[in-house]
Amino acid sequence: MSLIKTTNSPRRAYVTLFIAVFATTVGMGIIAPLLSIYADSLGASGLWIGIIFSSFALSRSVLMPLIGRISDRRGRKNILLIGLLAYSVISVGYIFAGSVYSLSVVRLIHGAASAMVVPIAMAYIGELSEKGKEGSYMGNFSISLYLGLGVGPFLGGFLNDTFGFASVFWVMAALSVFSALLILILLPPSVGEGPASQTRVQPVSLRTALQNPWMRGVAAFTFLSALSRGSLMVFVPLYGPRIGLTPSEVGIVISLNIFLMALLQFPSGRLTDRGNKLSLIVVGAVLTAISIAAVPLSSTFLVLLAVSALLGAGSALQQPPIMALTVEAGKKIGMGVAMGAYNSFMSIGMVVTPLLGGYLLDILGIDAIFYFSGLVTLLGTVVFFFLLRIWLRAEAEAVSSV
Repeated sequence: MSLIKTTNSPRRAYVTLFIAVFATTVGMGIIAPLLSIYADSLGASGLWIGIIFSSFALSRSVLMPLIGRISDRRGRKNILLIGLLAYSVISVGYIFAGSVYSLSVVRLIHGAASAMVVPIAMAYIGELSEKGKEGSYMGNFSISLYLGLGVGPFLGGFLNDTFGFASVFWVMAALSVFSALLILILLPPSVGEGPASQTRVQPVSLRTALQNPWMRGVAAFTFLSALSRGSLMVFVPLYGPRIGLTPSEVGIVISLNIFLMALLQFPSGRLTDRGNKLSLIVVGAVLTAISIAAVPLSSTFLVLLAVSALLGAGSALQQPPIMALTVEAGKKIGMGVAMGAYNSFMSIGMVVTPLLGGYLLDILGIDAIFYFSGLVTLLGTVVFFFLLRIWLRAEAEAVSSV
């Protein structure tokens, strides 16, 4: 039985996007345990490693709201195809990046291509979601994203150790081509036959979108949660060798975190639809803050693996309720705009985290990165909790006065 009941055309869109996003994110995750090491081999300082990671997120954050708005007006299928084909070309570019500067440019272009893929796929799914089931729809779909990212680091470490560094990027290119063919052949040009036909609205600008209190809360929290996620993906590959971990073991640590996020999306989505979104977000955020601050206390592979598992569980608790809030906003301001804004603020966090982390690495050492990320995430969660309670109370009062 399908997790989501839809009519044939929306169901085909859902399944097609699920498989395509899984394949694409496997390709993205493949380089996670290797990119920091690759940059280090090219002579990158801690700050330059931050710049290399941030360049990907920078182009994403700038372009996603614009591309999301265009997809609301012009359709999403062609944008997905352009992005996936660009993925396949830029994947090969990594192999020939012989300097810190050229690697930064490759990452910048890769980020631009990324802006055309996952946010647009999420907008498709957001349009399909039924009222009151937004958490389940987005949670179930997010399994493809996190499962792909979880398989990727493990596969990347295996390919590097077995076939050599270049094989990682050739596989990434092949997966992007496969996803593009899947979208071209199977994805319907429109999902308007289902719930989207009742929810399609005139898209607005990012500035106007952020006047929506839901989107302000989502944007603020998403930015803060990127601190813990970014610290894990960027700096654990550098921390691992300090305690004797191989690239494959680092890949396992990162993969376990993301696998748990994938496996827990379904129950977390159900809890979102039945329970208190705000409580789930806060509990999940506190768990992520504690776990990322515990990374420097991990002196063995098994301890770091346990910390990574706790971080994955906390992230899984908060993801579906945040996505449900984004879908609710998207049905008012345009789904592409809402998903573009959500992913944009995530990317802004991923821009800040490597740069700030690289600076802390150079002046205070790697432990400071994890302590700082945990503290800021915890403080930010407290602020988010009280702000969103105020917004919810004001909305309830407005409804009761009508």
